[in-house]
Amino acid sequence: INCDSDLSFIAQGLKEHGSARMCLFGQPGTGKSAYARWLAEFLNKPLHVKRGADLLSMWVGGTEKNISTIFREAQQEKAVLLIDEVDSFLQDRDRSQHSWEITAVNEMLTCMESYDGVFIASTNRLDDLDAASLRRFDLKVKFDALKPEQAWLLLQRYCQMLGIASPNESVKSRLKQLDMLTPGDFSVLARQHRFRPITHVDAVIDVLQAECAVKKSTKSNPIGFI
Repeated sequence: INCDSDLSFIAQGLKEHGSARMCLFGQPGTGKSAYARWLAEFLNKPLHVKRGADLLSMWVGGTEKNISTIFREAQQEKAVLLIDEVDSFLQDRDRSQHSWEITAVNEMLTCMESYDGVFIASTNRLDDLDAASLRRFDLKVKFDALKPEQAWLLLQRYCQMLGIASPNESVKSRLKQLDMLTPGDFSVLARQHRFRPITHVDAVIDVLQAECAVKKSTKSNPIGFI
């Protein structure tokens, strides 16, 4: 994982003090949810995972009730509570179009403040979060694409795992050109190998290159209207 904070140091601090509100942000596949899972194991606590969409209700007051419920259940079980893709829910109230969107965010902020445990919110779109919510996080940790040396070590590990010959220096130069590579791309590689066996390191690089190309295409051609 490549991020702007020492994750082991944070985990040790949480083990000593027991509670924190954390926002993990960065592009998909960089290890935000994986870190939350590892952290729960390190703290020897259960992990409750929710997504923003899981909290929304079609009934008046239902969303607020759902929010209160997940925090209460996590508190009772002394769990690490992770809300993944929180940007789909904890959006900037200045851009809200309905009153229930504002009251839902208000309820979320109230529950965050009163929660005496480890609360983690992950997002790919930090700029969309409500400003007041950002102030309530004790830590905001940015997760980024892999550094070249990290990508090289991970490539070696996956080649060994897949029974592929160790990569040579010529492969290393190809790998360095993939500037948006994430741990999630390697996970895709492993899943593809189950039904489309990959037998050579050049094929590994081809798969990783294709994953990065999709991300670049999506970034340069956003979906929307002008």
